[in-house]
Amino acid sequence: MGNDSGPSQSAGDTAGTTAARYYLLKAEPDSRIEKGKDVKFSVDDFEEVKTSPWEGVRNYEARNIMKEMKVGDKALFYHSNCKEPGIAAFAEVSKEAYPDYTAWDSEHPYYDAKSDKTNPKWYMVDLTFTSRAAHFVPLALLRYIASVPLPKSGDTVPGLIPELSYLPRASVLALQGMGLVTRGRLSVQRVKQEEWDAINLLAEQGGWEGLDLKKLGSGASSAVAAKSKAKLNAKVPPTKGRGKKRAKAGDDEEEEDREEDVNGEEGEAGQAAKRGKAAVATGKRSRAAEVPPAEEAGTDLGEDVAAVEEGTRRSSRRIASKGAESTPQPSKSKKRKVKG
Repeated sequence: MGNDSGPSQSAGDTAGTTAARYYLLKAEPDSRIEKGKDVKFSVDDFEEVKTSPWEGVRNYEARNIMKEMKVGDKALFYHSNCKEPGIAAFAEVSKEAYPDYTAWDSEHPYYDAKSDKTNPKWYMVDLTFTSRAAHFVPLALLRYIASVPLPKSGDTVPGLIPELSYLPRASVLALQGMGLVTRGRLSVQRVKQEEWDAINLLAEQGGWEGLDLKKLGSGASSAVAAKSKAKLNAKVPPTKGRGKKRAKAGDDEEEEDREEDVNGEEGEAGQAAKRGKAAVATGKRSRAAEVPPAEEAGTDLGEDVAAVEEGTRRSSRRIASKGAESTPQPSKSKKRKVKG
């Protein structure tokens, strides 16, 4: 549907005709009430229902990524908008993109009054739970790994803590370029095979339990910042005022990191302002009442146009929509109970 979708392939195509692709999808593990309904969807909930529609996506880029998914593609299940965000489980696409009927359900938390049932704007896929991560992979760990300097050659990374010495250089390099670390806020993301393999290795091996990951990450970041500052000072003699300004900027960055950790790195306002999109974001602070702006046909607009942190929207899948009269609802979602 539209030129933003991937190559055509029916749900009945057998596995092996094309190589599986990899994705990351976010959900909220903690209770949050929207329109009187709890939009919580944790790894426990996912494991219980086994298969769930991924409804509620209201971001054009995230929607387009879902439209390219094929049956058998693999996914990382990510806990978002919580105290400790991170990768909690693995899943598989079990149904390709179809219209998200919750968009025209006025009682659903993410109802879109501008959505047209006869010409659907929003789509969803079905995901099936495959396994828990033996070791929960926190975002703080990935941020730490992303901050470790890479050697120019060799298979090992001397800068890693001993507990992670099993990670080869190729895995560290892959994680340092992962969208979750470099971009973060989009609720549906593509994942490269090298990144997928590195996450699986971390989930299998563990080793960071009991460590203060935030302290490790800030320490490594400080070391990198110190090197950059030394290079700058070698070219421009520091002044008292300039030094204070740089120190304040560093404090701001640390404060932003703390805020992202508390909010599951999902707060879109600060990111939109940084990109000069504050005007687009104005009046869109309420995630529940928010309706995305008009779509430009054939364009992958992403979070720049929507100016919506829609990562928090993923968690609404516990809600079995009752308002779609003409659209059958996935049978397994009926087992979920709505709080409110």
